Amino acid sequence: MAGTMDSGPSTSDTFRAILGRAVAGGVVAPEEAQAALRSIENGDVEQVPAIAFLTALRMQGRVQADPVELEAVLRHRAPGPAGPASGFTDILDVVLDGRDLTPDMAQTAFGLIMDGAVSDAVLAAFLTALHMRGESVTELHAAVRAIRARMLAVPAMPDGALDVCGTGGDGLGTLNVSTAVAFVLAAMGVPVAKHGNRALSSRSGATDVLLELDVPLPVDNGHIGRMMAAHCVTFLAAPNHHPAMRHVGMVRRALGFRTIFNLIGPLCNPAEVRRQLVGVFSPDWLEVMVRTLREVGSERVWAVSGECGQGRFIDELTLAGPTHACVLEDGSIRRVTIHAQEAGLATAPIAAIAGGTPAHNARALRELAQGARGAYRDTVLLNAGVALHVAGRGSTIMRGGEIDYAALRGNIGLAADALDRGAVAAVLEAVRNFRADVPNRVTG
Repeated sequence: MAGTMDSGPSTSDTFRAILGRAVAGGVVAPEEAQAALRSIENGDVEQVPAIAFLTALRMQGRVQADPVELEAVLRHRAPGPAGPASGFTDILDVVLDGRDLTPDMAQTAFGLIMDGAVSDAVLAAFLTALHMRGESVTELHAAVRAIRARMLAVPAMPDGALDVCGTGGDGLGTLNVSTAVAFVLAAMGVPVAKHGNRALSSRSGATDVLLELDVPLPVDNGHIGRMMAAHCVTFLAAPNHHPAMRHVGMVRRALGFRTIFNLIGPLCNPAEVRRQLVGVFSPDWLEVMVRTLREVGSERVWAVSGECGQGRFIDELTLAGPTHACVLEDGSIRRVTIHAQEAGLATAPIAAIAGGTPAHNARALRELAQGARGAYRDTVLLNAGVALHVAGRGSTIMRGGEIDYAALRGNIGLAADALDRGAVAAVLEAVRNFRADVPNRVTG
């Protein structure tokens, strides 16, 4: 994934740096805070990041005012006439005070948000406060229920269809791993219903790189089903299936850091797949993600978070250090650790798979499909080897609650063969040419 602080066009790098530290709970010197406040007052900062900064000051106890009202005062204008949606004032106050929402309040909050009844200003304060306080399990479950109740589902996907996706929000700016894994699995006959989105807290999301590759993103269920039947893969662009998310997209982009919605994406696949390999930006959320997916009917899930050194984690299995996994199989949940070198892969720092723009990442994916070697290929192979097990294909890599590395090496070998014999490149080319008369578009 890419950097967590993607600056808006009229928000200075200096302000973004201060905001990033404030939201992360870092030290912001008094003179820096005063400079940031002057930038807001002078109109040099857009409304959403301005409110995020004021919310950070409130969460740190440095101001007591409501951040939405304070932003209006600093701009020398009257507060908006409508204010928060009915019922949201108390909800926002609870979060700003650092307290968890009750189940009823959480359900009300995300219902209002998904119905577009919460202003961008109030939403910015709410999401920033949740991020800084740490989202609760209750709040995550409420958000998932609200989004699933409003999503446009995709029926009739093959039994055993798999999703491979990540939360994003890790701030590491890597190449698109799970998108490449989807092509590898499809080349091996594993049905993949890949759910993804444009970059919101990164530079190149799954949808961005697919659009750059000119891969069709079918909208109607008929074309989605035909793509799956023809190529064992289809791509579900989140805006096409979650129209309610349009109410939060602008605020997420303007904030530029991870929000609760990063966690929600992998939990709301429109094809309602029951098998998933889910990458998570922090191991703290692994079990929560797995338990949530079990609640909505999943049968086999591996949630993974890879150590990259210096306290950083990536939402993939990694070559840079041990990968922590929380596993749902046969109704039971357990934790395991995967070491890439024991699977026959050389270790590599996370910088070895550094990504960039959608064009850069798309070029790397094309080169991978055409036989390029290196850390990107090995990272994709590691993830594909585990994904084969999740899909019930290849060898079973769990024996007595431990990783069977011989079996994992076998799965990695199967994935490597698909690349080496050109099957992955063939799927990529075939998908690019699928129904060329169908517009390649993302709604919302």
